Amino acid sequence: MTTAAIIVAAGRGLRAGGGLAKQWRPLAGRPVVAHALAAFAGMARVLVIHPDDRAMAETVADGALIVAGGATRAASVRAALEALDGSGVTKVLIHDAARPNVSPELIARVITALDHAQGAAPALPVTDALWTGADGRVTGTRDRSGLFRAQTPQGFSFAAILAAHRAHMGEAADDVEVARAAGLEVVMVTGDEANQKLTFPGDFIRAEQALNRTGARMDVRMGNGYDVHAFCEGDGVWLCGVKVPHHKALLGHSDADVGMHALTDAIYGALAAGDIGQHFPPSDPQWKGADSQIFLKHAADLARSRGFTITSADVTLVCERPKIGPHAVAMRQALAAMMGIEVDRVSVKATTSERLGFTGREEGIAALASAVLVAK
Repeated sequence: MTTAAIIVAAGRGLRAGGGLAKQWRPLAGRPVVAHALAAFAGMARVLVIHPDDRAMAETVADGALIVAGGATRAASVRAALEALDGSGVTKVLIHDAARPNVSPELIARVITALDHAQGAAPALPVTDALWTGADGRVTGTRDRSGLFRAQTPQGFSFAAILAAHRAHMGEAADDVEVARAAGLEVVMVTGDEANQKLTFPGDFIRAEQALNRTGARMDVRMGNGYDVHAFCEGDGVWLCGVKVPHHKALLGHSDADVGMHALTDAIYGALAAGDIGQHFPPSDPQWKGADSQIFLKHAADLARSRGFTITSADVTLVCERPKIGPHAVAMRQALAAMMGIEVDRVSVKATTSERLGFTGREEGIAALASAVLVAK
């Protein structure tokens, strides 16, 4: 079965302060909605936004489909469901962007429950006494028996909830209300106290403390890159941003910096953002002879725009000649400056292939690279 997640972020709620709708306010270094999106990484995602927020949404979407919402929450969810229609999705999770601390365990409980039910939603029993009140005074009490606090993600059979939303007229508190109005049975799974909805300023303080304490929303990505360039006539090779004297050059559409190309692809790989060829097509003449730092800086900027820090970069150059050791420090410094990180987070080293293969025959140079990205 194919599962998709809808992240509802079209509201205008300003009670949390900060001058922004709460889903766009920063939390532990990146927007609240970015945490919610990261929680559902690995499945198809739809981000529903207010039309005025598209520019912000594009910086955090991380591959999610962006859909403009409607005048009500129900209309926004329906727009996302319609966007998924025909995609082969069979289960859908609908989650409030203002709940950034949703755990993988809670998500798994909802998905598992959908194996045997058309709808499933997390809930917590009400344990506090309930009062009614007016003018700052208690006017009565209410029985809390059988009462639960609703949470998201709320999960459904895709076909069933799409039909329910198409038939629903007007607003609804959540998607369980829409489902029940259509006669769908919704089962409850155990919710999570940490999965709080951000509403007031103090909620942000508690949510950030929870993130710092548990690291639950830390997102660690690793990518690998590999590149090869053949030798051609010339008087030096560009390697990791440094021109190294040699009796040959490297052949390529750009400056053929094989080390920088491998590292750039490693960063794109960690972001699941394709490779250099997708961002800078070799068929485009504007990149003929281009300085490869353009590519590396683009990858590093893309990582930052998605809330990631490059915490480690490692490049291995494979060649018989030229010798890399005398230039390794300069290469590390050049790469660190381009990525905007400390030089002690960058490694450049070299090896030979023991005279085997094209590198052993000194026909060209190969490079392998890895990059680790962290967001929290």
